[in-house]
Amino acid sequence: MDTQARRMVSVRAGLISAVVLVANVVVHGSIFMFFRDSALSPLLTAVLAVLWGVLGVYSLYYTLTWAVEQYPEHVRKRVLPYVFIGPAVVLLGWLLVLPAVRTLYLSFFNASSETFVGLANYAAIFTDRLMATALRNNLLWVFVGTLACVALGLLIAILADRSSYEKVAKSIIFMPMAISFVAAGVIWKFVYYYQPGERQIGLLNAIVTALGGEAQAWTSMIQPWNNFFLILILIWMQTGFAMVIFSAAIKGVPEDILEAARVDGAGEVSIFFRIMIPYIQTTILTVTTTIIVFTLKIFDVVMVMTGGQYGTEVVATQFYRQFFMYRNFGYGSTLAIVLLIAVLPVILINVRQFRKQGGF
Repeated sequence: MDTQARRMVSVRAGLISAVVLVANVVVHGSIFMFFRDSALSPLLTAVLAVLWGVLGVYSLYYTLTWAVEQYPEHVRKRVLPYVFIGPAVVLLGWLLVLPAVRTLYLSFFNASSETFVGLANYAAIFTDRLMATALRNNLLWVFVGTLACVALGLLIAILADRSSYEKVAKSIIFMPMAISFVAAGVIWKFVYYYQPGERQIGLLNAIVTALGGEAQAWTSMIQPWNNFFLILILIWMQTGFAMVIFSAAIKGVPEDILEAARVDGAGEVSIFFRIMIPYIQTTILTVTTTIIVFTLKIFDVVMVMTGGQYGTEVVATQFYRQFFMYRNFGYGSTLAIVLLIAVLPVILINVRQFRKQGGF
């Protein structure tokens, strides 16, 4: 094919791509406007929206792939990968990047988002007594919650790996992972429930009174220890996650190395600390950073259990209260940005670790 013919093919393919792209924008934009302005019943709207989501994604990828296939082969090979990741990147940018940029913009304005106040909102964070409590509690969640989840997950993974009831034990411990944080908060609210008088329906208080102790308002009156009772819920939920990941990593430790260490006279404790831990250290780092992210943005458990009262406030609940309840958009946006800044280094560590392992 000569140069002129290739140029004509490229021009034709470019026109087809433009038409296909515009057609997708018009069609799916019209469908979106229809759903936004329609008076259909919620159930019918939900069903049609699901159908649109499934068929719309299929049609989007099919039409874009067909348009790219009209290009010459050398162009097609370069462009086709971007067709598959392009819609996802656009969607993520729309749902994540743009809101983050707008939140950053709002953080420099006052409560009504009308007056520019510069860094005043950021300075207020470190002088607010409630924020000092929230930051302290977040640090408690990060250190105590993460350390307990990782340590217990590793210990249970080692013990379960040597047990004849491995599958049953792992299933029971992993089961809380199937429950949302909101549902877990409701469950544990009944565990910690307290009412004045001798009769107690809360599980923990029922056990305490049956043993001759005195019932306590575990999540309200015992400050600041009530935070540890809330952190226990995180440990109950995330230990199973840590255990499963660690168990898979431990099974990947070469058996011949372990046998050689035993032949040389090494004990099980020495093998654990000098062979297993170094071998799975990347997995430990990954699990640790993942749980740190959970703890930094913890919200559901605290909101369900205490509503952020009784000294249990965390940054996420304070953000919700400021932004949605008090309508202080500037200060609320600042809290969201502070939370994002706190999470970003942990995410970057995970990405760097993933790159070292050859993920991308």
